[in-house]
Parts: sequence; structure tokens; C-alpha cells
Amino acid sequence: MPGTLKVDIWSDIACPWCYIGKRKFDRGIEDFRAAAGDDAPAVEVAYHSFELAPDTPVDFEGSEAEFLQSHKGMPASQVRDMLGRVTAIANETGLDYNFDALQHTNTVKAHQLLHYAKSRGRQLEAKERLLRAYFIEGRHIGRDADLADLAAEIGLDRDDVLRSLSENEHLEEVRADQALAQQYGITGVPFFVFDGKYGVSGAQEPASFAQVLDQVWNEREKV
Repeated sequence: MPGTLKVDIWSDIACPWCYIGKRKFDRGIEDFRAAAGDDAPAVEVAYHSFELAPDTPVDFEGSEAEFLQSHKGMPASQVRDMLGRVTAIANETGLDYNFDALQHTNTVKAHQLLHYAKSRGRQLEAKERLLRAYFIEGRHIGRDADLADLAAEIGLDRDDVLRSLSENEHLEEVRADQALAQQYGITGVPFFVFDGKYGVSGAQEPASFAQVLDQVWNEREKV
């Protein structure tokens, strides 16, 4: 009987490459399972917390371009070119990024929501909803009430989400993810760990992800 492959992914909601990487990874899973046919294992995905800019205020006054200029010291022309390239690559994967509408914010509470959703079997839905809200819809994902609204849209209890976020119920799990990332030497995201053994960095192409899944599964089958 087919088994299960575990993939742990470190990412940040405020990372444009993480959403692109998610799309490519999801397609890589589809390609891998299609090639394996009836022998294909299930692929169990778990997302882990990584904050690219933990010092970001919840209510940043300014655009994404202004944030990059002020926090990264990048000139305006370089920022415009970079965001244009990222937008074009995202569009190739079916994602319509809107950096003009994006509300830059601190993501620690969004990561807590992902752990809350995980405890209720809804993490993958929550991850997709948060990324779409942030990069495409221009929604705020840093405040408790806004996060509770998004959680309710995927069927979670809004009042209980508010309680959880106000109590920082899952903050320890966020910090544990970040500590494990340090142990692994992860300095950028997205970062994928396959079967607890093999690390892959960056938004690779679907074929690359499918190849890694196939390699890891074949190695396990030979043991």
C-alpha cells in the first residue's frame, strides 16, 4: 500500500516567492503523483513560521516600495524593477500580485493563526487564504480582527480565533519553528525539507519538486 511522504515548509506570508513557490510545489506534487499512478504515496505538507522582517510595525505607513526603500536601502528605480519582475513571474503561475494595494505589516499574528488552523486540520486552507489576501486582495493580515475575518471565511470560529490571538496561544509554536529554522541553517524562504532529510531552497520549478519527491520516495522504498 502507498505510504506518506512528509514535507515541511518554512515560509512567511509576506514573502512573494513563498506564494510563487507554493504554486510550483503544489503542481510538482500533482506531477509526481500522476507519474507514480496507483503507487503514489500521499504527500503530507506542514507549514512552519519564518519572519523575514520581525521588526515591521503592524500598521506600516507606506507602500511596499517605500518599505523596501526604507528598510533595505534600495533605490526607487531598483525597487520598481524588482517588483515588476516578481509580478511577471507570479503571473506566469496564475497569481495576480497587486503591490500597489498590498498593506505591509508584521506577520507574527498571521503565523499564530496558521498554527491555530493546523490544530484544527485547516492549515493548508489558511495558508492559501492569507497569501491571497495579502498579495492579491490588499487585505490587512497583521491585526487580530482582520485575521479573524479571514479565518471565518474558511470555516473557523471567528470568536475563538480572536481569543487565541489575543492570548498569543500559539506564539510558542511560532518561536519553536523559528528556532528549528536556525538549527537547520535556514536563512531564506521558502525552504522545503523532504522526509526530514533533504532540504531544497527557493521557488523551484514544478519538475524539480516532482523529481525530488520521486527520488526521496524511491530511496525510502529501497530501504
